Amino acid sequence: MKQMVNIFWFRRDLRFDDNVALFEALHDKHQVLPIFIFDSEILEQLPEEDARVTFIYETIQIMKRSLHDNYGSDIACYFGKPIQIFKEIIKNNSIETVYANHDYEPYALKRDEQIKSLLAEQNILFKTYKDQVIFEKNDIVKNDGTPYKVYTPYMKQWKALFKTKTLNLYDTKPNLFKLVKQTHVAHQSLSEMGFKSSFQKIKDYNITSELIQNYEETRNFPSLDSTSRLGPHLRFGTVSVRAIIKKAISEKNEIFLQELIWREFFMQILWHYPHTVTKSFKPKYDRIIWRNNETEFKAWCEGKTGYPLVDAGMRQLNETGFMHNRIRMLVGSFLCKHLLIDWRWGEAYFAEKLHDYEMSSNVGNWQWVAGCGVDAAPYFRIFNPTTQIEKFDKNLKYIKKWVPDFKELTYPAPIVDHTFARERCLNIYKEALN
Repeated sequence: MKQMVNIFWFRRDLRFDDNVALFEALHDKHQVLPIFIFDSEILEQLPEEDARVTFIYETIQIMKRSLHDNYGSDIACYFGKPIQIFKEIIKNNSIETVYANHDYEPYALKRDEQIKSLLAEQNILFKTYKDQVIFEKNDIVKNDGTPYKVYTPYMKQWKALFKTKTLNLYDTKPNLFKLVKQTHVAHQSLSEMGFKSSFQKIKDYNITSELIQNYEETRNFPSLDSTSRLGPHLRFGTVSVRAIIKKAISEKNEIFLQELIWREFFMQILWHYPHTVTKSFKPKYDRIIWRNNETEFKAWCEGKTGYPLVDAGMRQLNETGFMHNRIRMLVGSFLCKHLLIDWRWGEAYFAEKLHDYEMSSNVGNWQWVAGCGVDAAPYFRIFNPTTQIEKFDKNLKYIKKWVPDFKELTYPAPIVDHTFARERCLNIYKEALN
């Protein structure tokens, strides 16, 4: 008879320390078999050199080596559709419980329902826990039980509720010896899954005291590169959000903390309003007649609009998989309002290119710049891509780095005149909204 085990399923929590579901699994009576599934449903939509896939793969290799060297155990890695993989795991193991941390995106919710049903048929429990956020789902709602649609009152309530909490970190280390010793599973290589190692690398995050203390003064200037680079690490869970929040609070920096709260605000919006992935939060904005000029979209994608600050942002994105947040707002506004191209086109391009792509934040921020989302910029707020240089890149340091040709004869003329584009946008939006 096979030995009874519990499964711990790594997803968006690629770390051993301060991992809630792993902590709970290790406190159960059975040994724990850790698994990771390279989900073919997701991977088949990605280019063969995707920095995020490389990052996940390399992170897991480091974790596997650590387990092997310190505990004589391993992470069983699979490639395929999760439902098929679980059928295989059930066939080969005697399982009491599968442990995992919550995921909130529409695809993940559907996937987890399928897995839960399959496990229930076999009398296997599926236990999931809150891990990647401090507050989730209905944790923060208005007095009448409805979700907050405006950030500031949500943020105030988040802070008030947080003061009533004790923020525990979950110490898994003492119990990692309970992981199953050596697992015999074919370990997928990148090439076996149809991928090449990406030339782009995801940077380590930076949350030094100096960076957090200077955050307000430096965060709006793209040439300073003074953002934390936490995005991908929170996205894939290589760092614990509780540890990061503790650090922000210990440094007493409210602005840095509020950026982390924005992340949770957009996550609960997506959870309450999953239709916003494809539809405007404010339905009347779906009446806008977008121009959707493919030649202009291509010029925007390639950083050849003739507006140096917009082009610098797009070229930085294409080359590094990162774009400074202040510039994200500018390039998004430019696409939607100067070129009248549907925000969903921009959202999809960012989803493909950004290392820190997070569906809730990406959708939320694109709808913000288009004016159609929760707590959105009013439609008549149209960034001037030339005066923004004076505000945020006065010495042209950022532009010179990413658009060294901006003074050359070969540099394109502006794709559209700002004053003309602004008037056109206001007229089109007014028509749709009246």
